[in-house]
Amino acid sequence: MTSTLPAVTTQKVPAQPRPAPEARPAGRTSPPERLRSSRSDLLLCGALLVAILVVQGWNIADYPTLSDDEGTYLAQAWAVQQGRGLAHYTYWYDHPPLGWIQIALLSWIPSALSPGSMTVGSMRVIMLVVTAVSAVLVYALGRRLSLPRWAAGLGMALFGLSPLAVVLSREIFLDNIAVMWLLLAFCLAASPSRHLWHHFGAGLAAAAGVLTKETMLVVLPALFVTMWRHSHRDTRKFALTGAVTACALIGFSYPLFALLKGELLPGAGHVSLWDGIKYQMSRPGSGFILDRASGSYGVLRSWLYCDRVLPLGGLAGALLLIVTWRWSVTARALAGPALAVAVLAAVAMRPGGYLPAMYIIGALPFLALVLAGGAASVTHAVLRRWREEDEKRFLTGGRYTLAAALALAAGAYVVPHWYDGDRTALTADANKPYRQASTWLSTRVENPRRTRVLVDDALWLDLVHAGYRPGPGVIWFYKADLDPAVTKTMPHGWRDLDYVVASPTVRRDAKDLPNVRAAIRHSDPVATFGTGDDRIEIRQIRTAAAGGAR
Repeated sequence: MTSTLPAVTTQKVPAQPRPAPEARPAGRTSPPERLRSSRSDLLLCGALLVAILVVQGWNIADYPTLSDDEGTYLAQAWAVQQGRGLAHYTYWYDHPPLGWIQIALLSWIPSALSPGSMTVGSMRVIMLVVTAVSAVLVYALGRRLSLPRWAAGLGMALFGLSPLAVVLSREIFLDNIAVMWLLLAFCLAASPSRHLWHHFGAGLAAAAGVLTKETMLVVLPALFVTMWRHSHRDTRKFALTGAVTACALIGFSYPLFALLKGELLPGAGHVSLWDGIKYQMSRPGSGFILDRASGSYGVLRSWLYCDRVLPLGGLAGALLLIVTWRWSVTARALAGPALAVAVLAAVAMRPGGYLPAMYIIGALPFLALVLAGGAASVTHAVLRRWREEDEKRFLTGGRYTLAAALALAAGAYVVPHWYDGDRTALTADANKPYRQASTWLSTRVENPRRTRVLVDDALWLDLVHAGYRPGPGVIWFYKADLDPAVTKTMPHGWRDLDYVVASPTVRRDAKDLPNVRAAIRHSDPVATFGTGDDRIEIRQIRTAAAGGAR
């Protein structure tokens, strides 16, 4: 017996429309995967970091030429380590002391292991720590600002491998440490989780950056633009208020320190914060940056000599992002870095402003990000246009071929220039004259403890380790004219000296320092190292030559 099953009829159920995706705020994209949990990001960031540290670290002690500023900051860090106060001479509020306090912390272990190795060339290795942290923060910030992985990697490579960055990042400058803090502040401000403590932390990090190098103040508007864009609408006012309050409270600790020491305002017999600020604001200008006869133009030429791609490409990228801000998601995401580039460029363009060579350090990470962001924006626009045109299949390969050809053309221009610049940084020995002068003064002078010598700060610590007395024995040449605590030990002026080490810095600035100028005029070279304008002359004062070194 067979049973028959009833016929089953199937009725087609009409497809239900899918719910529309939740609308995102204009100008925002989905938050990127966290760096620490993304294997691809970690691998790319790690590979780039290794390349950057190799290029930055190779030959770091020998190139570029030691600078007096490096020696000053390291000598001040040495004074902090030795418990001699905030500086190796009278601290006169030229910069907030947090910068060289951090250098003292970074150099504590190597200087403890080998006290005599705390010289400018050998201690440059501590800047690799700063460079490593800053490079990773550039990558993390690029990802938090919604850059694709390749563009964030491009920004990191631009920041770490540009010959201009290699030269400046190696040097013991406060600007490099301040940039690290500012990048941390930007990363916290752009945090995808939008926790309130991130914004408070951004304010604290910004204050640390400003107290490391006060010129970072001009970047703070760009930081708060970034914080505004990435804060939650419901807590935005509270977050920004907290960040500003945290930044201000930490920042005001500096004038409070001066007030408690009785050195906030000018007075008889002491230095003051007000005089330090007044000096910085009234420094003679170096002229308009586009005036070929100005000192600022010479600084610009030195930057472009090292690398044209990052400064000019970054400015072009910032301009592109500003122009396309209304309709480009990438441009809106990078509003903060683009504003930082614009503000720093405007300050550099002041007709009567003072433009030091290290000024561009504050702009390097933002130039790298906006250049990478501009490349990402153009790439996105071109690919979207191609998709909208719905090209035929046989043209698909052609467009990717064109994209590859453009990328290769850009690489063909950049790589040879960077190769030449980085090869110089990896092979040149610009500091041989300094080492030779240090060796001569350490071995050829019979009684260093009784010898008085004027030097620039690049050699100051070398001679302290060689047995010269810090302060009255080995004298930072500026102090022979500008520090009453030193000039009172020189009642006969230049006649109380034994030697003057006429480095390029000493010869350049002697025109404004009567004692130094007279010491050079009344001395004879006993040893010369190097040639041309870069030579270093050890000159013996004629009265000392007649009577013997004291």
